[in-house]
Amino acid sequence: MGVSDRLVALTSGEPAGIGPDLCAMLSREPLPGRVVILGDREVLRQRAAARGLPFDIAPYDGRASGAFSLLHVPAAAPVVAGRLDPANARHVLAILDRALDGCLAGEFDAMVTAPVQKSVLNEAGIPFTGHTEYLAQRTRAPQVVMLLVGAGLRVALATTHLPLAAVPAAITRPLLRSVLSVLDTDLRARFGIARPRILVCGLNPHAGESGFLGREEIEVIGPVIEELARRGLDVRGPYPADTVFTPRVLATGDAVLAMFHDQGLPVLKHAAFGDAVNVTLGLPVIRTSVDHGTALDRAGAGEVDAGSLRAALALAFEMASRAV
Repeated sequence: MGVSDRLVALTSGEPAGIGPDLCAMLSREPLPGRVVILGDREVLRQRAAARGLPFDIAPYDGRASGAFSLLHVPAAAPVVAGRLDPANARHVLAILDRALDGCLAGEFDAMVTAPVQKSVLNEAGIPFTGHTEYLAQRTRAPQVVMLLVGAGLRVALATTHLPLAAVPAAITRPLLRSVLSVLDTDLRARFGIARPRILVCGLNPHAGESGFLGREEIEVIGPVIEELARRGLDVRGPYPADTVFTPRVLATGDAVLAMFHDQGLPVLKHAAFGDAVNVTLGLPVIRTSVDHGTALDRAGAGEVDAGSLRAALALAFEMASRAV
């Protein structure tokens, strides 16, 4: 099955944010395969109209014969662009759940997610720390890994949405073993890299400076790298985070594993913001997403760039084409 035969579910995300705008914009563009947009029909039509775009795609009936179709998931309350409403929190999760269930059942080949607003979900009484954690819980995936892709870089995270003070205790040998194994496996299966070269960051400045600036590299990170290298993985480091992202070092690897969120992502977003893609590894389904938030101030009006969502769709199709 080629790329053009693949069917990707595209969630419209937080209805008050720019997700519906981006979906409406991309529905006018050629894509390499077929896309089912999941969201409220009237919200999508209103956003398209606000931007002077027609929105006349056919309803999804389980066959998706056209390039784009719409799976209507009704909002629970009227939607005003830019204005969050906790009453629609369950609507946001219903969209996400329908896309995921379709992927698990083989109805969809991949899912691409527009941004959601964590704060309004929590305000509605729903514990939600992010798409990555939610999808892991729903699929009972034992280990998921957040990977950002863009500008020729692949940056994965050992920990994701944790307070900085909690990171050192979270960096354990079992965690790193699991994260590096998932990263190696999915770089092979999802990205077609026969023997991935993974560059691992240290946790501390100068990778601990031989223990003078911290011992995590000596006691945790280094031993795991050595163990996995003996098992045949091409895992290298630990590298100081301030040098691993130099062109000379990056040229020796296929991906970088950062120890925490703001160690790796500022570099990637500086290089590729607006075109970067968030990929969740370790799931039984293919999931990609944007590298930005809901941009409430630009919903329904104002300049928006669909580059990241466009790239997320393109990568989802590419990854799906490799699936057996």
